[in-house]
Amino acid sequence: MSIKSDIQRITQSARQASLKLANLNTSVKNNALLRMADELLKNADAMKKTNKKDLQAAEGKGLSKAMIDRLTISDKVLKTMADGIREVAALSDPVGEITKMWKRPNGLLVGRMRIPLGVIGIIYEARPNVTADAAALCLKSGNAVVLRGGSEAINSNLAIAKVLQDACKKEGIPDTAIQVVPTTDREAVLEMLKLEEYIDLIIPRGGEGLIRFVVDNSKIPVIKHYKGVCHIFVDEFADMDMAEKVCFNAKVQRPGVCNAMETLLVHKKIANEFLPKMGKKYQDAHVEIRGCEETRKILPYARPAEEEDWSTEYLDLILSVKIVKDLDEAINHIAKYGSLHTESIITKDYSNSQRFLREVNSSTVLVNASTRFSDGFQLGLGAEIGISTTKIHAFGPMGLEELTTQKFIIFGDGQVRE
Repeated sequence: MSIKSDIQRITQSARQASLKLANLNTSVKNNALLRMADELLKNADAMKKTNKKDLQAAEGKGLSKAMIDRLTISDKVLKTMADGIREVAALSDPVGEITKMWKRPNGLLVGRMRIPLGVIGIIYEARPNVTADAAALCLKSGNAVVLRGGSEAINSNLAIAKVLQDACKKEGIPDTAIQVVPTTDREAVLEMLKLEEYIDLIIPRGGEGLIRFVVDNSKIPVIKHYKGVCHIFVDEFADMDMAEKVCFNAKVQRPGVCNAMETLLVHKKIANEFLPKMGKKYQDAHVEIRGCEETRKILPYARPAEEEDWSTEYLDLILSVKIVKDLDEAINHIAKYGSLHTESIITKDYSNSQRFLREVNSSTVLVNASTRFSDGFQLGLGAEIGISTTKIHAFGPMGLEELTTQKFIIFGDGQVRE
């Protein structure tokens, strides 16, 4: 069979599965999710063995450390997958929820009810955990999912999907509710993006190049974020110890992810106190600093920052540092160079924190916390299907509610329109 016919078959069967999923009882979905989590852990050795094939191929291709980190399935990663699925099971089911009800002068009772979107297409790169996260969120929200991972994770993705499909079948749910496209040919992506009659939403996860390719070629609505140029602003009223701890975590804990800090903004009044100690910690962690002219007066070992550095997502142990005169300059810098992803302020001043929350236009804004918390699991969504920096119809980490829409429901008593 051709790739075109294969993709049509997969998406058609997903559409049929979605009709059943939309009406599943919550307990049936939860039982399937709990079984999925258990089966992932039971099959841990097989998962890791299969994953080694992908890791060996990735190393042979010379993929970056950040990509290999995202690709690796360890016991910790599997436990996080299982925990995420269980947390999704524990969340309230949004399907069927009536979010609002009002009465019209003619007696009609009008409301809005949450319903699934239908079939979700996920196109992603070296992140096998996305397979489990997306499957769990889509199942709980009543959606079928078609997953097309990158070539670097094909073996891992197929193995994970098989475990999840088997768990579904044991609970009476069609295994076509969760499908992984079995080919790495790019033609499969192009075919998926044409099938608006079967797929309701496309969510790409990966590098900016992948996401722009999807947006440029899709006939289907796309939820996406192009990159994560995340900032932390250390205010003049910051607790220095807290700032040091948070800024170190945001850059160093896992630099190859979209919610890692890429630019550090420091108020000029505390720069001489804060930057030498902070810079030493970064040096010890092998972080390359690219600083503005004022930063380099304090940290002479910093490389000069170029204009393009302020809008670069490094995904590596590289950090841009800029000294700003006040909160206004920090907010303006974020507005000019940011990517609407995640920003944080470190401050003890209440009014400054509130201004930052109101005026910074990103999808996640924090006070006195690391940007690394911009994550569905960390924010209590169970897992996330992706992070949206578009405002229609979701903004920020996407959980169950963001995988539903609302229809109008109306109760009458024989009313007719005059």
